[in-house]
Amino acid sequence: MEPGNLTGVSEFLLLGFSEGPELQPFIFGLFLSMYLITVFGNLLLILAVSSDSHLHTPMYFFLANLSFVDICFTSTTVPKMLINIQTQSKVITYEGCLSQMYFFILFAGLDIFLLTVMAYDRFVAICHPLHYLVIMNPRVCGLLVLVPWIMSILNSLLESIMVLCLSFCTVLEIPHFFCELNQMIQLACSDTFLSNMVMYFAAVLLGGVPFAGILYSYSKIVSSIRGISSAQGKYKAFSTCASHLSVVSLFYCTVLGVYLSSAAPQSSNSSAVASVMYTVVTPMLNPFIYSLRNRDIKRTLMRFSRMSALKCYFKGPHGSVKNNFLNKMYHNEYSFV
Repeated sequence: MEPGNLTGVSEFLLLGFSEGPELQPFIFGLFLSMYLITVFGNLLLILAVSSDSHLHTPMYFFLANLSFVDICFTSTTVPKMLINIQTQSKVITYEGCLSQMYFFILFAGLDIFLLTVMAYDRFVAICHPLHYLVIMNPRVCGLLVLVPWIMSILNSLLESIMVLCLSFCTVLEIPHFFCELNQMIQLACSDTFLSNMVMYFAAVLLGGVPFAGILYSYSKIVSSIRGISSAQGKYKAFSTCASHLSVVSLFYCTVLGVYLSSAAPQSSNSSAVASVMYTVVTPMLNPFIYSLRNRDIKRTLMRFSRMSALKCYFKGPHGSVKNNFLNKMYHNEYSFV
């Protein structure tokens, strides 16, 4: 293959999952459903946290940020794939590919950092409960969200600049459903040693170090829980971090499975299918894991559903009387919750 000039690259081809046209409607419907569930579920979680004053705590503040990042994370890849299936086109422009890669790296890094911050929050809550509100004050919580944003933006910018400096071959087919960094580097015809070194260094620094922090936090949490005398106290302490531990296990296991399997000989579609687990499935399951295992969020969501049902029931004439009833119910003059 003849190496191409960087300025001559105008577009890439995203090969996606299947060449068979008979499977495209199924793939479109499946990913559209998962995307809508992801967006709706995470938006509902953000709404629940922001509207209920009982959920204005550091743990739920970080959870709302994680839900926002999950929406953005999925939105960087799935909509473009759906558009390509609908238009029966596999083309993505050079600029669009770089932009997609930039935001994918950004939000993937934020996901990892926020999971680490949430592990630290649980560590402080269980190991230092008397000092929790002092340590996790609003200023510290703001910094624990701001610093990951800054680090993720800088990392994503560096990775994108490395790819921007590469020249590409004439055949620009990406065996994936989005512009993944490793796939982009493999397509390059120029020397990729520096790009690979930056990619591996960032993976260790921004992936391995946070994971080590999560393991350290949970080692301390387990030690503290073992020191609790009553079984009820142990269960209550463990239940406060069970949802987060489930999300961490799901995210890291799927990511690790994808990148370990990518080293083995396999078809080009296998890596794309495996990547669906952490790019689409994990963000979709996060709100369900947290809502099903958390009584506070379940109570808030049930309040929303009852309010919505009552509003539908009371639509019609004499709206002022009915609205007065709803307002009284909302302010707990009527005990429905």
